[in-house]
Amino acid sequence: MQDSMKVFAISDLHLSGRSDKPMNVFGTDWEGHFEKIKRDWREKVKEDDVVLIGGDTSWGMRYEDGFFDVLSLSDLPGEKVFVRGNHDYWWNGITRLRQDAPPRFHFLQNDCVRLGDLVVAGSRGWTCPGSADFTEHDVKLYLREAERFKLAFKQVEKVKKEGDTLIALIHYPPFNVKREDTLFTALFEENSVDAVVFGHLHGAGYFPLKCEKQGIRYFLTSCDKTKFSLTEVL
Repeated sequence: MQDSMKVFAISDLHLSGRSDKPMNVFGTDWEGHFEKIKRDWREKVKEDDVVLIGGDTSWGMRYEDGFFDVLSLSDLPGEKVFVRGNHDYWWNGITRLRQDAPPRFHFLQNDCVRLGDLVVAGSRGWTCPGSADFTEHDVKLYLREAERFKLAFKQVEKVKKEGDTLIALIHYPPFNVKREDTLFTALFEENSVDAVVFGHLHGAGYFPLKCEKQGIRYFLTSCDKTKFSLTEVL
């Protein structure tokens, strides 16, 4: 990847600029969490860098409210790449979002974006077999979300060039706590992904912030897990 570009990631910002849902109800660590994130972001990120945002950006229920929170990132440096999280109810279609997006904001929905010699493929994903919350009702959604990631990699085939770095951006963890094989990890391996960024997890349960599986590096970037700081991926 080009020497001047760094890639950072963070997820689960749960912003509520126009929603009455402050995150400090989940603990005092969340007090002023957005200011902590912005301070760390400005210290680390340069204009030529890329920041991956792995879903659950806003608590907003309506498009206008969620997009208001997205725009609150406008004065922060770097290219910004988003995928949808399970709480991003405001994100109810990709066309309007892309039409309204400021320069250097990229929204992925079962597809990809190429930024220099970096390609980012993105989709929401779903809870995986073996996870504590996985039930028979999740099977259909798990299979569907794997098919959506296949669509993302078909788009990668159209834009990726020799020597490019490929990152997969997914909201849900792509495996369970035992890091067992899943449809998602199989796709990442088949498509020679270099790194995977995910979020979704909160609370005290153990899940490594960084791990490696079959030569692919995986990064958990939920902001409370990372003490409201950005993770350097590349």
